[in-house]
Amino acid sequence: MKIWVDADACPKVIKEILYRVAERVKIPLIFVTNQRLTLPVSPFITLTQVPPGPDIADDEIVAQCAPADLVITADIPLAARIVEKGGRGLDPRGKLYDKENIKQILSMRDFMDSLRGSGIETGGPAGLGQREINLFANQLDQIIAAYQRQVPQQP
Repeated sequence: MKIWVDADACPKVIKEILYRVAERVKIPLIFVTNQRLTLPVSPFITLTQVPPGPDIADDEIVAQCAPADLVITADIPLAARIVEKGGRGLDPRGKLYDKENIKQILSMRDFMDSLRGSGIETGGPAGLGQREINLFANQLDQIIAAYQRQVPQQP
């Protein structure tokens, strides 16, 4: 299992949680971005920098991730592509994207987008609070624990 991060919009506090998890469980953590990003020095943390442009980072993540991988993203269309490929997505607020819920989440996103396109003010999400941070950390721990139960640990 690898953890891929759609890093351009990932909050700093979430990145810090991911750094600690990668070190603790020795799991590959790959940040994909089209801008410079300073990461801690670690054999488990890497950066893939892609050229600027719409969806180039998303395309790279989809091309490189495997079905057992986890993608950290708030981008619902990217999450849908990952789930279609057999993976899972986790929003920085702790919402898990999987085959059970992605169609409904994508439909709601498209509906809200059409409302905004017609001039209706829908507002945005509230700021990232401690509740969402804790939910993210708990979901991440559950996903990793489930993966570790399925895969024998190397000595």
